[in-house]
Amino acid sequence: MAGRRRASGHGAVVVCLLLVSLVACGGRPTAADTARADVQHVLDRRAAAVLDRDRAEIAETGAAGWFQDVSAVPLATWSYKVTAVHRDGSTATADAELRYQVQGYDQAPVTVARILDLSLDASGQWYVVSEKPAEKAPQQLWDQGEVTVVRGKHSMVLGVGQSGEKLHSFADLADRAVPAVSDAWGTKWSRHVVVLVPKSLEGMAGLLGSPASSYRGIAAVTTGETGAPARAPADRIIVNPDAYALLGILGRQVVLTHETTHVATRADTTAATPLWLSEGYADWVGYRGTGRTPAEAAPELSEAVTGHREPRALPSDADFGFGGTATGLALSYEGGWMACRMIADRWGEAKLGAFYRAVGAHRKRPGAVEEAMAKVLDTDPADFTAEWRQYLRAQLG
Repeated sequence: MAGRRRASGHGAVVVCLLLVSLVACGGRPTAADTARADVQHVLDRRAAAVLDRDRAEIAETGAAGWFQDVSAVPLATWSYKVTAVHRDGSTATADAELRYQVQGYDQAPVTVARILDLSLDASGQWYVVSEKPAEKAPQQLWDQGEVTVVRGKHSMVLGVGQSGEKLHSFADLADRAVPAVSDAWGTKWSRHVVVLVPKSLEGMAGLLGSPASSYRGIAAVTTGETGAPARAPADRIIVNPDAYALLGILGRQVVLTHETTHVATRADTTAATPLWLSEGYADWVGYRGTGRTPAEAAPELSEAVTGHREPRALPSDADFGFGGTATGLALSYEGGWMACRMIADRWGEAKLGAFYRAVGAHRKRPGAVEEAMAKVLDTDPADFTAEWRQYLRAQLG
C-alpha cells in the first residue's frame, strides 16, 4: 500500500509537469488565435446587424457606407465564417466565407470568398475598414454600387446603374419566360428567377470573375452547378446590358426564355449532357411559339447549307467556347437548336423532354447519349446525325 502511495504521488508530479509543458507549448491561446476569435465575434455582430438593418450597430463594427448598396436586397440569411487572420500590429486582414440567401428565392446559402481589412480602435476592439471579393472570386452586385430591386410575378430583378423602367422591362420578360418554360418542360422546378443587371459588360464580367472579352456579344448567361440538387442555391441570370441593347423585342424575349430554361433544367443537366443538347433545348424553348422559321432563326447555318457547307457532325462542347469566332459560335447554337427541333418534329415534344432527362440521368458522358437515343428515340448516333443533316437540307436548303 505504501508503495502504491509513493507511485501515485510520482504520477501526480508527472501530470503536473505535462500540464505545464502543454501550456508552454501552445495550450494557451496564441495572439493569432485570439485575434481570429475577436474578428469572428465582430463579424457575427455585423452579420446580425445587416439582417436587422441596424445601421447604428453596423457602424459600431466598422465601415457602414457599403450597407446602402446592399440594403434593398431582401436577405433571409447573412453570415461570415473567418478562415484565417493575418495580423500586423494594430491592423489585420481576414479571409472569410460570406454565406447569404435572397429571401424567397435561394433554397440554400450562396457562399463567396471575401477579404476584410480591419484595425484596432482606441479601446482595443477590432473594426472593419473595408470588405471586398477574395482574389479570383467573383464580385457580388453590391460591390459595383447601390442595388435597385424590382419584383415581378415570377421574378426578382436586381440592378446597378439602371433605371427602374429598364429593370421593370426585364421583370416583364422574365415573367413571360417562366410560364413559357413550364409549358414546355413541366412545373417541377422553382418557377421563379433572379436576374442581375449590372451597369456594363465589365460589370457582368466582374460578377462572373472572368475577363470582359470572354462575354463580348453574349447577351446573358446563367450561373449554376450542373446536376445541382433541389436545395441548391437559386441560379442567377446575368445580363450583358451592352449586348442586350442591340436586340429587338423578340430577341430579348428569346434570350430571357433561353436562360430561364437553363434554370428549370439545371437538376437534369449533368456532366453527361452535351452542350448541343442543353443549349439546343434552351433555344428550342426560347423560339417555341414565336413563329420564326428555321431560316430566320438560324441564318448562319442556313447560309452554310445553301452554300453546300453543312456540318458533318453535331457540334462538340469545344465548339461552344466563347473564345471562338462569332460565326462559329452561332453555327453551334443553331445546329443544336435544329437537332432539338428535329426531335420535337419527328418524335414529339414529350419525347424531346424525355430524351433530355434520360441523357442527364446517366451522370457520366460515355454511353449517355447512345443509351438515351436507343431507349427514347429508338435510334443511334450515326443514324440520328444522318437524319439531322438531311433535316438541315430540307429546312434550310
